[in-house]
Amino acid sequence: MIIARVAVGSDVVFASVEGVDDHDGDLPVDARLRVIDVHPFGEITFTGQEITGAQARLLAPVLPSKVIAVGRNYAAHAAEMGNDVPAEPMIFLKPNTSVIGPGAEIRLPAMSQQVEHEAELAIVIGRLCREVPEDRVDDVILGYTCANDVTARDLQKADGQWGRAKGFDTFCPLGPWIVTDLDVSDLAITCHVDDDERQSSRTSHLVHSVPKLVSWISTVMTLLPGDVILTGTPAGVGPLRDGDDVDVTIEGIGILANSVAE
Repeated sequence: MIIARVAVGSDVVFASVEGVDDHDGDLPVDARLRVIDVHPFGEITFTGQEITGAQARLLAPVLPSKVIAVGRNYAAHAAEMGNDVPAEPMIFLKPNTSVIGPGAEIRLPAMSQQVEHEAELAIVIGRLCREVPEDRVDDVILGYTCANDVTARDLQKADGQWGRAKGFDTFCPLGPWIVTDLDVSDLAITCHVDDDERQSSRTSHLVHSVPKLVSWISTVMTLLPGDVILTGTPAGVGPLRDGDDVDVTIEGIGILANSVAE
Protein backbone atom coordinates (compact mmCIF):
# COMPACT_ATOMS: atom_id res chain seq x y z
CA MET A 1 0.00 0.00 0.00
CA ILE A 2 1.07 3.58 -0.67
CA ILE A 3 -0.02 6.04 2.01
CA ALA A 4 0.15 9.80 1.54
CA ARG A 5 -0.65 12.71 3.82
CA VAL A 6 -2.33 15.41 1.78
CA ALA A 7 -4.08 18.73 2.01
CA VAL A 8 -7.56 18.76 0.48
CA GLY A 9 -8.83 22.31 0.66
CA SER A 10 -8.50 23.28 4.34
CA ASP A 11 -8.41 19.65 5.52
CA VAL A 12 -5.39 17.41 6.09
CA VAL A 13 -5.98 13.68 5.65
CA PHE A 14 -4.14 10.41 5.16
CA ALA A 15 -5.08 8.47 2.05
CA SER A 16 -4.25 5.24 0.26
CA VAL A 17 -2.97 6.11 -3.21
CA GLU A 18 -3.30 4.25 -6.50
CA GLY A 19 -1.79 5.36 -9.78
CA VAL A 20 1.75 6.35 -8.69
CA ASP A 21 5.07 4.56 -8.94
CA ASP A 22 8.71 5.03 -8.02
CA HIS A 23 9.27 7.38 -10.97
CA ASP A 24 6.89 9.90 -9.42
CA GLY A 25 7.56 12.70 -6.97
CA ASP A 26 4.09 14.20 -7.05
CA LEU A 27 0.52 13.01 -7.48
CA PRO A 28 -0.59 12.56 -11.09
CA VAL A 29 -3.85 14.41 -11.65
CA ASP A 30 -5.65 11.11 -12.25
CA ALA A 31 -4.23 9.33 -9.21
CA ARG A 32 -6.97 7.81 -7.03
CA LEU A 33 -6.91 8.49 -3.29
CA ARG A 34 -9.08 6.67 -0.74
CA VAL A 35 -9.30 8.73 2.44
CA ILE A 36 -8.23 6.89 5.61
CA ASP A 37 -10.29 7.33 8.76
CA VAL A 38 -8.24 9.39 11.25
CA HIS A 39 -4.75 7.86 10.74
CA PRO A 40 -2.96 4.81 9.30
CA PHE A 41 -1.55 3.49 12.59
CA GLY A 42 -3.15 0.24 13.69
CA GLU A 43 -5.95 -1.29 11.67
CA ILE A 44 -6.63 0.93 8.65
CA THR A 45 -10.24 1.82 7.90
CA PHE A 46 -11.57 4.12 5.19
CA THR A 47 -14.13 6.91 5.31
CA GLY A 48 -15.58 6.04 1.90
CA GLN A 49 -14.47 9.40 0.46
CA GLU A 50 -12.40 9.25 -2.72
CA ILE A 51 -10.48 12.10 -4.36
CA THR A 52 -8.11 12.52 -7.28
CA GLY A 53 -4.56 13.73 -7.44
CA ALA A 54 -5.82 16.99 -8.93
CA GLN A 55 -7.70 17.70 -5.69
CA ALA A 56 -4.84 16.99 -3.28
CA ARG A 57 -1.48 18.54 -2.36
CA LEU A 58 1.27 16.35 -0.92
CA LEU A 59 2.53 17.13 2.58
CA ALA A 60 5.23 15.49 4.67
CA PRO A 61 3.92 11.92 4.93
CA VAL A 62 4.03 12.00 8.73
CA LEU A 63 4.65 14.47 11.56
CA PRO A 64 6.81 12.46 13.98
CA SER A 65 7.22 12.99 17.71
CA LYS A 66 10.93 12.54 17.04
CA VAL A 67 13.36 11.83 14.21
CA ILE A 68 16.17 9.45 15.13
CA ALA A 69 19.03 9.59 12.66
CA VAL A 70 21.95 7.19 12.25
CA GLY A 71 25.44 8.43 11.46
CA ARG A 72 28.22 6.68 9.54
CA ASN A 73 26.03 3.76 8.46
CA TYR A 74 27.60 3.43 4.99
CA ALA A 75 31.31 2.58 5.12
CA ALA A 76 32.10 4.67 2.04
CA HIS A 77 30.52 7.78 3.57
CA ALA A 78 32.36 7.26 6.85
CA ALA A 79 35.60 7.02 4.85
CA GLU A 80 34.93 10.17 2.81
CA MET A 81 34.45 12.08 6.09
CA GLY A 82 37.65 10.60 7.54
CA ASN A 83 35.85 8.52 10.16
CA ASP A 84 35.79 4.91 11.21
CA VAL A 85 32.63 2.81 11.06
CA PRO A 86 31.19 2.55 14.59
CA ALA A 87 30.76 -0.92 16.08
CA GLU A 88 27.24 -0.01 17.22
CA PRO A 89 24.75 2.38 15.62
CA MET A 90 25.63 6.04 16.18
CA ILE A 91 22.36 7.89 16.72
CA PHE A 92 21.32 11.51 17.10
CA LEU A 93 18.03 13.39 17.10
CA LYS A 94 16.60 15.91 14.67
CA PRO A 95 13.73 18.07 15.95
CA ASN A 96 10.31 17.48 14.43
CA THR A 97 10.29 21.18 13.49
CA SER A 98 12.94 20.34 10.88
CA VAL A 99 10.44 18.23 8.90
CA ILE A 100 9.09 19.52 5.59
CA GLY A 101 7.32 17.78 2.74
CA PRO A 102 7.94 17.31 -0.98
CA GLY A 103 8.08 20.53 -2.96
CA ALA A 104 8.87 22.67 0.09
CA GLU A 105 11.96 24.87 0.26
CA ILE A 106 15.11 23.95 2.15
CA ARG A 107 16.12 27.27 3.71
CA LEU A 108 19.83 28.03 4.00
CA PRO A 109 20.66 29.55 7.42
CA ALA A 110 22.75 32.71 7.41
CA MET A 111 25.15 31.33 10.03
CA SER A 112 26.34 28.50 7.75
CA GLN A 113 28.37 28.64 4.56
CA GLN A 114 28.42 24.87 3.93
CA VAL A 115 25.01 23.21 3.83
CA GLU A 116 25.01 19.72 2.32
CA HIS A 117 22.52 17.07 1.19
CA GLU A 118 22.35 13.53 2.60
CA ALA A 119 20.00 11.12 0.81
CA GLU A 120 18.57 8.47 3.15
CA LEU A 121 16.05 5.68 3.46
CA ALA A 122 13.59 6.53 6.25
CA ILE A 123 11.68 4.06 8.40
CA VAL A 124 8.23 5.06 9.67
CA ILE A 125 7.21 3.35 12.92
CA GLY A 126 3.66 2.04 13.02
CA ARG A 127 3.03 1.19 16.67
CA LEU A 128 4.27 1.99 20.16
CA CYS A 129 7.16 -0.31 20.92
CA ARG A 130 10.21 -0.89 23.07
CA GLU A 131 12.90 -3.59 23.13
CA VAL A 132 11.78 -5.16 19.86
CA PRO A 133 13.58 -8.39 18.87
CA GLU A 134 15.13 -8.23 15.41
CA ASP A 135 12.86 -11.01 14.14
CA ARG A 136 9.77 -8.97 15.07
CA VAL A 137 10.82 -5.61 13.65
CA ASP A 138 8.49 -5.95 10.65
CA ASP A 139 5.56 -5.98 13.11
CA VAL A 140 6.29 -2.42 14.28
CA ILE A 141 7.12 -0.75 10.94
CA LEU A 142 4.36 1.01 9.03
CA GLY A 143 6.52 1.57 5.95
CA TYR A 144 9.31 3.52 4.32
CA THR A 145 9.87 6.88 2.68
CA CYS A 146 12.68 9.04 1.30
CA ALA A 147 14.56 11.54 3.45
CA ASN A 148 17.22 14.21 3.13
CA ASP A 149 19.26 14.69 6.30
CA VAL A 150 20.33 18.24 5.43
CA THR A 151 23.44 19.24 7.36
CA ALA A 152 25.36 22.46 7.98
CA ARG A 153 28.74 20.76 7.69
CA ASP A 154 30.82 23.72 8.88
CA LEU A 155 28.75 24.01 12.06
CA GLN A 156 28.94 20.27 12.62
CA LYS A 157 32.72 20.48 12.57
CA ALA A 158 32.84 23.65 14.66
CA ASP A 159 30.47 22.42 17.38
CA GLY A 160 31.83 18.91 17.80
CA GLN A 161 28.25 17.67 18.11
CA TRP A 162 25.38 17.67 15.65
CA GLY A 163 22.31 19.26 17.23
CA ARG A 164 22.63 22.69 15.63
CA ALA A 165 24.09 21.51 12.32
CA LYS A 166 21.22 19.11 11.63
CA GLY A 167 18.41 20.78 13.53
CA PHE A 168 17.51 23.89 11.54
CA ASP A 169 13.95 24.33 10.34
CA THR A 170 13.50 22.66 6.90
CA PHE A 171 16.53 20.36 7.41
CA CYS A 172 14.51 17.11 7.28
CA PRO A 173 12.56 16.76 4.02
CA LEU A 174 10.44 13.59 3.96
CA GLY A 175 8.30 12.08 1.21
CA PRO A 176 6.71 11.81 -1.16
CA TRP A 177 4.68 9.06 0.55
CA ILE A 178 4.98 5.96 2.71
CA VAL A 179 5.27 2.55 1.04
CA THR A 180 4.29 -0.44 3.17
CA ASP A 181 5.28 -4.09 2.70
CA LEU A 182 8.50 -3.17 0.90
CA ASP A 183 11.67 -5.28 0.94
CA VAL A 184 14.33 -2.65 1.59
CA SER A 185 17.31 -5.00 1.80
CA ASP A 186 18.72 -4.01 -1.61
CA LEU A 187 17.23 -0.85 -3.14
CA ALA A 188 18.96 1.75 -5.31
CA ILE A 189 19.28 5.17 -3.64
CA THR A 190 20.45 8.30 -5.47
CA CYS A 191 20.65 12.03 -5.02
CA HIS A 192 20.67 14.57 -7.85
CA VAL A 193 21.26 18.30 -7.51
CA ASP A 194 19.83 19.85 -10.66
CA ASP A 195 21.14 17.43 -13.33
CA ASP A 196 24.24 16.37 -11.39
CA GLU A 197 24.20 12.92 -9.81
CA ARG A 198 25.88 13.31 -6.43
CA GLN A 199 25.07 10.08 -4.60
CA SER A 200 24.43 6.57 -5.90
CA SER A 201 24.42 3.43 -3.79
CA ARG A 202 22.21 0.60 -2.57
CA THR A 203 20.63 -0.11 0.78
CA SER A 204 22.45 -3.45 0.81
CA HIS A 205 25.54 -1.42 1.75
CA LEU A 206 24.06 -0.35 5.10
CA VAL A 207 26.48 -1.28 7.88
CA HIS A 208 23.65 -1.87 10.34
CA SER A 209 20.51 -3.29 8.73
CA VAL A 210 16.96 -2.03 9.21
CA PRO A 211 16.08 -4.81 11.69
CA LYS A 212 19.27 -4.14 13.66
CA LEU A 213 18.60 -0.38 13.78
CA VAL A 214 14.99 -0.61 14.92
CA SER A 215 15.76 -3.27 17.51
CA TRP A 216 18.81 -1.46 18.87
CA ILE A 217 17.18 1.98 18.98
CA SER A 218 14.11 0.54 20.71
CA THR A 219 16.36 -0.63 23.57
CA VAL A 220 17.37 3.00 24.07
CA MET A 221 14.02 4.78 23.77
CA THR A 222 10.35 4.02 23.30
CA LEU A 223 9.25 4.47 19.72
CA LEU A 224 5.85 5.98 19.03
CA PRO A 225 3.56 5.63 16.01
CA GLY A 226 4.80 8.01 13.34
CA ASP A 227 8.36 8.25 14.63
CA VAL A 228 10.96 8.29 11.87
CA ILE A 229 14.36 6.62 11.74
CA LEU A 230 16.86 7.89 9.14
CA THR A 231 19.13 4.99 8.26
CA GLY A 232 22.25 6.87 7.14
CA THR A 233 23.59 8.34 3.91
CA PRO A 234 25.89 6.90 1.21
CA ALA A 235 29.07 8.55 -0.03
CA GLY A 236 28.88 11.62 -2.23
CA VAL A 237 27.44 14.27 0.06
CA GLY A 238 27.89 17.76 -1.31
CA PRO A 239 26.88 21.41 -1.18
CA LEU A 240 23.45 22.95 -1.66
CA ARG A 241 23.24 26.50 -3.04
CA ASP A 242 20.51 29.07 -3.41
CA GLY A 243 18.40 28.12 -6.44
CA ASP A 244 19.32 24.42 -6.47
CA ASP A 245 16.77 21.65 -6.93
CA VAL A 246 17.62 18.48 -5.00
CA ASP A 247 16.01 15.08 -5.62
CA VAL A 248 16.35 11.98 -3.46
CA THR A 249 15.18 8.87 -5.30
CA ILE A 250 14.75 5.41 -3.78
CA GLU A 251 13.79 2.39 -5.84
CA GLY A 252 10.34 1.13 -4.95
CA ILE A 253 9.34 4.40 -3.25
CA GLY A 254 9.66 7.46 -5.48
CA ILE A 255 11.27 10.88 -5.69
CA LEU A 256 11.56 13.44 -2.89
CA ALA A 257 12.04 16.78 -4.65
CA ASN A 258 12.85 20.06 -2.88
CA SER A 259 14.16 23.45 -3.90
CA VAL A 260 16.85 25.39 -2.02
CA ALA A 261 16.66 29.07 -1.09
CA GLU A 262 18.52 31.54 1.09
